[in-house]
Amino acid sequence: MGLLSSTLFFLPVAAAQAQTWPERPIRLLVPYAPGGSSDVVARAVASEMSKDLGQQVVVENKGGAQGMIATTEVARAKPDGYTLILGHVGTLAVNPSMIPKLPYDPRRDFAPITLLAKLPMVFALGNGVDAADFSSFVALAKSKPGVMNYGSAGNGSAGHLAFEMLKTATKINVVHVPYKGTGAQLNDLLGGFIDAAAAGTPGLLPAAQAGKIKIIAVGSRKRLAVLPDVPTVEQQGYPDFESSQWFGLLAPAGTPENVVERLHKSALVALQSTSVRKRMEYDASEISGAGPQQFAAFIDSEERRWRKVVHSARLSVE
Repeated sequence: MGLLSSTLFFLPVAAAQAQTWPERPIRLLVPYAPGGSSDVVARAVASEMSKDLGQQVVVENKGGAQGMIATTEVARAKPDGYTLILGHVGTLAVNPSMIPKLPYDPRRDFAPITLLAKLPMVFALGNGVDAADFSSFVALAKSKPGVMNYGSAGNGSAGHLAFEMLKTATKINVVHVPYKGTGAQLNDLLGGFIDAAAAGTPGLLPAAQAGKIKIIAVGSRKRLAVLPDVPTVEQQGYPDFESSQWFGLLAPAGTPENVVERLHKSALVALQSTSVRKRMEYDASEISGAGPQQFAAFIDSEERRWRKVVHSARLSVE
């Protein structure tokens, strides 16, 4: 069979596959433990995509190793559209600068589908900390260099980098305590085992609204509608401070373009749904929906931006 004949033979097969996909449930791996911002976003979007695709999008949490476990699994998965990863600023933009032998390549090993949303970071204190607001926390931390601590969802997580940015800006010395996800971090913040934490609003806002922790600052340039009385870090005397995390969908490299396109369209349907929009509004998230090419360019720009933060703070994970 000649080259032209072979090509013509496979075209109907590809067309048939495009029409029948998806034929079974789709796995969406989340590289962090349940209870955090990544988990909340993934489950909200997956629920609506399941309705649109006619197959369940099943969320699986696989935390640990700075998100490398789940991310590496998807990088090595069959590129058939049935295994996806919830991409995150930590796994795609921070890990390349922090981890010398990263087992995946954010550019080479994935097919970007869509940027789902951006989420401002918030900074919180446990109720046992003798500080009522941001300025008093900074003063307290400066009076006890190296004594106070803060938690994050793990080395290289958005919370880790956000607090390191804060340390550089305010010149405080607080010790980092990494956890395997925001949920575990929150438990210890509530229990008084750590003094402070940084995370997105989905992980910390409910506890703050219940009076169990104190949110003292937000990392966005503007105040959040859900926290109108909490000033930004910039408003409290630290110009140009901005720290947000973001989430997106990616498939293994080599996933057929028609499948990537279908997933993007389904994600847009999910982002436009009432349930997801209400959830995002509640969490102060900025919905995106940017397509594959725009998402790929965004990942590149974020990797360059966070590389400067990692090098400035001299962060590394061997």
